[in-house]
Amino acid sequence: VVYMVWAAIWVTWNIFIICFYLEVGGLSQDSELLTFSLSQHRSWWREHWPGCLHEEVPAAGLGAPHGQALVSGAICALEPSSVEALHSSLQILIALLGFVCGCYVVSVFTEEEDSCLRK
Repeated sequence: VVYMVWAAIWVTWNIFIICFYLEVGGLSQDSELLTFSLSQHRSWWREHWPGCLHEEVPAAGLGAPHGQALVSGAICALEPSSVEALHSSLQILIALLGFVCGCYVVSVFTEEEDSCLRK
C-alpha cells in the first residue's frame, strides 16, 4: 500500500516535469523553479546527452560543484526538453505498472485474509 501511494506521488511529479519542460500552463524552463536559485544547471540531459555541443562558462557568484560544468548553451541533435518529457513518460509507465501490480498483491492478500476468516 505504501508503494502504491509512492507511485501515485511519483506519477504526479513526472506529470509536473513534463508540463515544466514542455512549458505547459505558464511554466517556463527559464524560471528557477526547480533550482531554487542555488544552481545554474537547467537540464541533466542538456549537459550529458550524446551529440550535444556545450559552451562552458565560468561561475558568476556561485561556483559549480566539483565535476559539474556550467552550460550557457548547448546545440543538440534532439531537444533536451523532449528527452526530459520522454524520460518522465517512461517513469510514469513504470510507476503505473507498479501501481497495478501493487493493487493485485493487495487484492490477493485481502482475499486470503477473507478466506481464513470464513473457515
